[in-house]
Amino acid sequence: MSQWTDYDSATCSVARTAALVGDAWTVLVLRDLFNGVRRFDDLADHLGIARNVLTRRLAALVEGGLVTKTPYREPGRRERHEYRLTPAGKDLRVVVTALKDWGDAHLAGEAGPPLVTRHAGCGGEVHAEIRCAEGHLIDDRTKLIAEPGPGARLRSA
Repeated sequence: MSQWTDYDSATCSVARTAALVGDAWTVLVLRDLFNGVRRFDDLADHLGIARNVLTRRLAALVEGGLVTKTPYREPGRRERHEYRLTPAGKDLRVVVTALKDWGDAHLAGEAGPPLVTRHAGCGGEVHAEIRCAEGHLIDDRTKLIAEPGPGARLRSA
């Protein structure tokens, strides 16, 4: 029977996702897009990011299918672009929320979290959670089994 380490880790969905969104600036760009910041100048100003770095991160998100680039023009100004999450990008909301939850729990300090996300419908705080396909809540004490999926590949010798 094969062990987990016998499989090619490059085919792993975590590795593929990390390659696309796995640096701090990219995650922060996604965070701001989720919070409604869409224009390049607004992103650059809010993040304090160098414009060339932001250009590269946005281009990678567009190329990766997570963001669309849409032109707009204010009267008397040149054409500019705003960035909107695609459905694939919006699916990362749970990932960004999980990162926020972890940071709130382990890095916020005595003052508490700097941002609270609330459900607009009821006002309740929003948090990420994991459930199995049968609806059971998965926590840090839940035993999980990792097994090769249909896209798994054995490592070459």
